Amino acid sequence: MGKARKPAGQQDLFPLRRTQAIYCGDNLQQLPQIPSESVDLIYIDPPFNSNRSYEVFWGEAKEKRAFDDRHDSTQAYINYMRPRCAELTRVLKKTGSFYYHCDWHASHYVKVMLDEILGENAFQSEIIWKRATAKSLAFKGFPNNHDAILYYTGGPDFTWNRPFIGYDPDDLDAKTIRKYCHVDPDGRRYTLGDLTNPNPDRPNLKYDFMGHTKVWRWTKERMQDAYNQGIVIQPSAGAVPRVKRYLDEQEGRSVDTVWIDIAPINSQADERIGYPTQKPLVLLERIVSVSSNPGDLILDAFCGCGTALVAAERLDRRWIGIDISPTACRVVGDRLETVCKLKNGPDFAILGLPRKEAELRDMPPFEFESWAVIALGGNPNRAKVGDMGMDGKIFPVSSTPVAGKQPGELGFMDAWYPVQVKQKDKAGRPDIDAFEAVMMRENRDKGYFVSFGFTSDAVTEIGAFFKRTGKSIVPLTVREILDDMIAMKLA
Repeated sequence: MGKARKPAGQQDLFPLRRTQAIYCGDNLQQLPQIPSESVDLIYIDPPFNSNRSYEVFWGEAKEKRAFDDRHDSTQAYINYMRPRCAELTRVLKKTGSFYYHCDWHASHYVKVMLDEILGENAFQSEIIWKRATAKSLAFKGFPNNHDAILYYTGGPDFTWNRPFIGYDPDDLDAKTIRKYCHVDPDGRRYTLGDLTNPNPDRPNLKYDFMGHTKVWRWTKERMQDAYNQGIVIQPSAGAVPRVKRYLDEQEGRSVDTVWIDIAPINSQADERIGYPTQKPLVLLERIVSVSSNPGDLILDAFCGCGTALVAAERLDRRWIGIDISPTACRVVGDRLETVCKLKNGPDFAILGLPRKEAELRDMPPFEFESWAVIALGGNPNRAKVGDMGMDGKIFPVSSTPVAGKQPGELGFMDAWYPVQVKQKDKAGRPDIDAFEAVMMRENRDKGYFVSFGFTSDAVTEIGAFFKRTGKSIVPLTVREILDDMIAMKLA
């Protein structure tokens, strides 16, 4: 326990890679670069195979990861995951642990696959996490309200730090109340424990105390001191002295395989960022703390919004995240900066983000829109259905709250600029006309329009719009963004 953590830029483990890094790309291409048996803990929460499309970000209908096409059957899903799990198994240490988070649609099929890859003896347990309170009663049968976390290890000698749940004095079961039936004047519950020594052959601990000569657990000096503090008492006149064991000093209840004590992310949670499959930080902190030690290496090959990486950072572990989505990688970077107070560059790196126009042209539309808005320092829309002609907003530092509006996703700020993104070679006059309508409707003095290029008619109309209204549309090309040539235009 307690290995020294290596700096973020350490190079001894991966000759061409680094830890404290997020790698953008398909994990099937990234994982072979990691040496065998080099990772202490793997946690993955891959897209589930369900009857609906898997939506990459924020419940959007416009852009979805194409699980309808690639994973239109359970077998297709397993075929997709099998080579990735084989690579993950290769990089797992013999002392390491592997957690696969999935829901009821595919958990039983996933277990069969993992038994084949890691071996049936590597399976430790199936953890049931109650992720929601069942609400729908509109169909026959039991509502599904839990996820399964399949827990495997690389070998029999694995890292294990037993977790406990502290006792809640306001929510005690009947058995605990019966055991800790005594209550001090200050409200502390306690039970009475035996002070006699189980080994009678301890003559140095045999003495008389309060009229009873026995072989005690403690020395006479310690016994007297505990009595003076009120910890050792006689339950009744002439009774054998006993020791108070307080409920609030106990480790608590050992965590079992049914986790009902961790609530899911709800709309009011401070940590909520709107990612549809975001898991609670406390859930990942439990997994990381149980199956690794400080300085160990944590890998999440489907890192999504980065909860596992945040947990690893907070618990002083090294970590690597992989995700195929450039937007997800940027979201993780923002979260590490906000939650962990890290700086992109000296403290962590985001590697493999698309830096070529060709890559951006091939990106799914919503991914491209999110990339462009975030690259401008803005906030991409979460709801792409009915987006009202805007793909995002930029909030200047001069923004202030609007009286009477409730805080939420910066929508309560007074000053903001709309952003429109078109993934086309040249945005034309009709595109500009539509954005002008947005500017007028929202009464914005400035807005930003991103495309790979603009027709001459579009540029002419932008100038004419400013002359007519005094409102400015700032055209930005993808090349200008990639070459960091936008500072003057954003001013």
